[in-house]
Amino acid sequence: MTIYLQRREHLLQQIGNDGLAVLFAAAEQTRSNDTHFPYRQNSYFHYLSGFPEPEAVIVLDGANGTSTLYCREKDALREIWDGFRYGPDAAQAEFHFDAAHSIKEFSQHIEKAILNKRRLFALWGENPEHDRLLLQHWHHVQQTAGQRMLGECTRAPDSLGDLAALLTPMRLIKDPHEITLLKKAGSISAQAHIRAMQKTRPGISEMQIEAELLHDFMRNGARFPAYNSIIAGGKNACCLHYVENKDILCDGDLLLIDAGAEYEMYAGDITRTFPVNGKFTPAQKDVYEIVLAANQAAIAAVQPQANWADIHNIALNILTQGLIDLKLLSGSLDENLESQAYKRFYMHGLGHWIGLDVHDVGGRWRDGTPLLLQAGMCTTIEPGLYIAAADDIPAHFHNIGIRIEDNILVTENGAENYTAEVPKTIAEIEALMC
Repeated sequence: MTIYLQRREHLLQQIGNDGLAVLFAAAEQTRSNDTHFPYRQNSYFHYLSGFPEPEAVIVLDGANGTSTLYCREKDALREIWDGFRYGPDAAQAEFHFDAAHSIKEFSQHIEKAILNKRRLFALWGENPEHDRLLLQHWHHVQQTAGQRMLGECTRAPDSLGDLAALLTPMRLIKDPHEITLLKKAGSISAQAHIRAMQKTRPGISEMQIEAELLHDFMRNGARFPAYNSIIAGGKNACCLHYVENKDILCDGDLLLIDAGAEYEMYAGDITRTFPVNGKFTPAQKDVYEIVLAANQAAIAAVQPQANWADIHNIALNILTQGLIDLKLLSGSLDENLESQAYKRFYMHGLGHWIGLDVHDVGGRWRDGTPLLLQAGMCTTIEPGLYIAAADDIPAHFHNIGIRIEDNILVTENGAENYTAEVPKTIAEIEALMC
């Protein structure tokens, strides 16, 4: 728990002596009637505590430098029905909070904590109900502020601070603990992709391949996928977020799998594309080699102080020139880049941050300037080409959708591809599937 304590201490320094930060746990989500989706903790809440339960609040008080947890009480009957609860006493000891109380006491405590603070920090806009509750307490303090009580003149916060603006830069640079978990998530994801390649054959369904992935995730300690898996055969691969996973895999088609395991809250995110029957057609090879070259060149360009826009352009140039070489685009490279004609076949960015969320927080810009890469950042690299059937497209290119995605850690001297164990050259793929 030391790492969570250190994060809270760092955040306390940022909010200052006149600040108060309030962070709510994720709410449980109803799936149908009286059944719920599997519970997942809010990523920011987990980042500061590791505490896994709903109905909880963290309060960080800058005036006295303390962190307090409010959580559910122990309840023997509810634990029979719903499972273990820490309760305040065990939670305080286990998760290294300065104090812990029943969640029932939050409302009566929070106004005293707000009193005489200048700034009130929260994840404003994330959950309207949490915003409403906190603003209600702030407004009540504001109404009574200025009255003399016990010889003191009180005040209410005069500004609301964005807690995400403080936590996001912290989350953007992964510490050694996080890197260990990300690599484990990547390794579990990689082994599952290898299994999926080995199990794929014409005549089985996309759903069956999804089952193979989930089997390997769970077998290796990842209870859930990091996101809805994309198992897209043939034309389905030309839909970027295809998740129905219900069609039969056909001989001669490609299968695009975009799937990753979530291990102890950290995400893996790998995409591989390969032939259902184990052998690429000449047209599939031609398109695949272009995407692979873009993937490899972009990864090679990752290093500290690199500008993400430059890395994106390296991949974009390769993809666009490849489309010209295949005669799917006409004109020069510069003309196609300027007109963005390539967007018919490549319509998304090169990658995203990855961490507690598969599309992790951070952005690529800060204060109007590019955010240069730093050691400890983790990003995906995922170029692709998607050629849907159309009258002006030669038939042998119809319904070829290819994406190749790896997870990349920026290191002190360059980059580490920690999902590289999944085959991605044509020779490696065909050898694995034979």
